Amino acid sequence: MDENDRLEPVALPERPKKDADVTEPRTNGEKPKPEKAPKKPKAPKAAKEPKQPPVKKEKAPNVPAAPIDPESMFKEGLLKSVYNEKSSEKVVTRFPPEPNGYLHIGHSKAITINFGFARYHNGVCYLRFDDTNPEAEEEKYFTAIEDMIQWLGFTPYKVTYSSDNFDKLYELAEFLIKKDGAYVCHCTDTEIKLQKGGEKGAAGPRYACPHRDRPPEESLTEFRAMKDGKYKPREAFLRMKQDLTDGNPQMWDLAAYRILEKPHHRTGDKWRIYPTYDFTHCLCDSFEDISHSLCTTEFQLSRVSYEWLCDAVEIYKPMQREYGRLNLTGTVLSKRKLLKLVEDRHVRGWDDPRLYTLIALRRRGIPPGAILSFVNELGVSTALTNIQIVRFEQSIRRYLEQTAPRLMLLLDPIAVIVDNLPDDYVEDIELPFSPKDPSFGNHTVPFTKTVYIDRTDFREVDSKDFFRLAPGKSVGLLKVPFPIKATSFEKDEATGLVTAVHAQYEKPEDGSIAFKKPKTYIQWVGSSPAHSSPIKAEIRIFNPLFRSENPDAAEGGYLNDINPNSEEIYPNAMIETGLKEIKQRAPWPEEEGEKDVKKGEAGWETVRFQGLRVGYFCMDRDSEGEKVVLNRIVSLKEDSGKGS
Repeated sequence: MDENDRLEPVALPERPKKDADVTEPRTNGEKPKPEKAPKKPKAPKAAKEPKQPPVKKEKAPNVPAAPIDPESMFKEGLLKSVYNEKSSEKVVTRFPPEPNGYLHIGHSKAITINFGFARYHNGVCYLRFDDTNPEAEEEKYFTAIEDMIQWLGFTPYKVTYSSDNFDKLYELAEFLIKKDGAYVCHCTDTEIKLQKGGEKGAAGPRYACPHRDRPPEESLTEFRAMKDGKYKPREAFLRMKQDLTDGNPQMWDLAAYRILEKPHHRTGDKWRIYPTYDFTHCLCDSFEDISHSLCTTEFQLSRVSYEWLCDAVEIYKPMQREYGRLNLTGTVLSKRKLLKLVEDRHVRGWDDPRLYTLIALRRRGIPPGAILSFVNELGVSTALTNIQIVRFEQSIRRYLEQTAPRLMLLLDPIAVIVDNLPDDYVEDIELPFSPKDPSFGNHTVPFTKTVYIDRTDFREVDSKDFFRLAPGKSVGLLKVPFPIKATSFEKDEATGLVTAVHAQYEKPEDGSIAFKKPKTYIQWVGSSPAHSSPIKAEIRIFNPLFRSENPDAAEGGYLNDINPNSEEIYPNAMIETGLKEIKQRAPWPEEEGEKDVKKGEAGWETVRFQGLRVGYFCMDRDSEGEKVVLNRIVSLKEDSGKGS
């Protein structure tokens, strides 16, 4: 009987006490003591009602948990306040990346905020490439950035370029000079630094550049000379004439134009001078009628110069507001450091699944909807958000739990020969793609005389705390009607590894279906050439690339913190045949930028599934023909009290 079904002990009625014996009179001449009245017997206690067996709680139906409201970040907190501050009839935002590198996980927050804010308020969002530095820009970055935005499920209202406005920006620069709001400076970098007080003001009080008071006509002549090639790079700059007495460094006569002798990818050799970010950004926002210019708090001090310049050149002034950026600990996101990792071949490339560039996360198999869900979970405030990798992976795991089908997968398979089955025995076993969502459907796999199990599911010597296969012990094979019992095993003398296990199929001989239910069921893959089973694969398990939470703080720098075991490869793994249908039905899930992909045309990374008891996986682009390569997306979160 199950422990929960036992009856509680029933309390019996208390037995009445007997009457006291009558005492005879004493005969020794002593006065007898008065006789005590006999005690009345206590009334018996009423019998207690026997307790009913505890009612077993019914399990909740296997349905997915309700997802977090995907728009909650716009309905509350900072972004709600920003909209209330300026509730425009037409919301217009922009995402303005520099095309000089690949986007990383931190950019996903900026993309989600700018595109999502506009979408939530029925507005539009521009993708504007801030292409004002031809020395660092490459076409591959333009393409990759646009691809990642589409992948995350957003479509720009228009794709624009700061370089589209070079002529207009130049005209406004001349207008500013004529208003005595800008001047040409010939100071060196060191001199400019001293004018600003040096490092943290150590060089003394701030003072003006000697060229600051030159007549506007002279600055205009010099500015045109800069454009016409009179000066080399760093020999002349156009600086804005702001307010040196202001405590904000963003008002200390920022550079507006500099000389770069590099052809531009869109304008060719037309320009030798290029506007700086501080001059370009706010003006392009104005040209595009941006209603809400949303950026990270590192630009909070720039809000003053942003508004100053719009006012100075007498154009529409958008509203800039700032939010805290997203930073992931335990890795590096700097373009320079990522480039070093790639060039020194510590990783395969910019899309190596151990990195946190968006193209790497895509190759690793993380769904775009999971990234948006993660950003939404964090919420938006002005505080810097430092998140550990484990927190990020927990969010991805929760998302995949609801959206990924299940398959049986073996990292390190060994054969189990069921000796009491015929050589040609084949039984079709039906398996669900999801135990929680019937809409995922079912599929069949072959159970045969030879099946494979994972090496970790067999022990040569049994123990009380081991519930899987061992000599003389039975175990269930998932969804197979009856268990198997190991009888013997074979070993490779050279390696000492078990190469095969012999077993008996414990199907009752009398044809009944009654049998002792095993304590554990394990995953397996049948051997059937007619079914092309098993499917062989190379599986790549990714661990953290760095050993510490702060690689930059490691002795000798971040390169000395690299984890030598950041990638484990299982070259002889096996998967059940359900993978074929998973491939045909990809993407899994059909959400965000992957929802409109035609069946059969989805990228390898959209073939996602849970490998039972192992982790979540996707196919890698190195898969080719019959060769299957899988990347582990994230591990499974095992119950702490689970037996071995």
